[in-house]
Amino acid sequence: MGLLRFFVHLLRKETTRARYTYTAPTDQTTGQPARLVSVRVTTQTMVAAVAEAGAVLTGKAWVIDGDTLDIGGKRIRLAGIDAPELDHPYGRNAKSALIRLCQGHQVSAVFHGESSYDRSMATCTLPDGRDLSAEMVRAGMAIDWPRYSGGKYRALEVDGIRRKLWRCDARQKGRMPPLRPDQD
Repeated sequence: MGLLRFFVHLLRKETTRARYTYTAPTDQTTGQPARLVSVRVTTQTMVAAVAEAGAVLTGKAWVIDGDTLDIGGKRIRLAGIDAPELDHPYGRNAKSALIRLCQGHQVSAVFHGESSYDRSMATCTLPDGRDLSAEMVRAGMAIDWPRYSGGKYRALEVDGIRRKLWRCDARQKGRMPPLRPDQD
């Protein structure tokens, strides 16, 4: 069934047009506020358009793993957290938790201008304003990554989570080799 969904997703990406909302970042020289532009484009056009810091992309999210989403063909890493990879302990649980959070909602992603293994870093929120990164840490499915969050989510971590998600903790401390781009 998963392979069938994959091929349907690929076909849909090429042939259908989707509605996404893109908000341009504030112009630093003129100080003009960001403008809201609603467009109908193919996913390939959207991927090229949304790369700059401060840009906002809103749409249905396709969950890749516990800290990676796809909105309109744009791979997005949730900023400030680290969730286990799918082949690590609790990796599938983290993905399921993120699916439950995103299911049936339009997710908004505010880009930071950084990227990690062909994924743009963004703060993602639900329509009710909840931060997906905070929700994943609060649920015990991810840990704060102080290097990228400045410790923003550390207070939300549940007791003993760094022992449970020991591989994430070891990766942050440089005790595990980083992922190769082909493992993403």
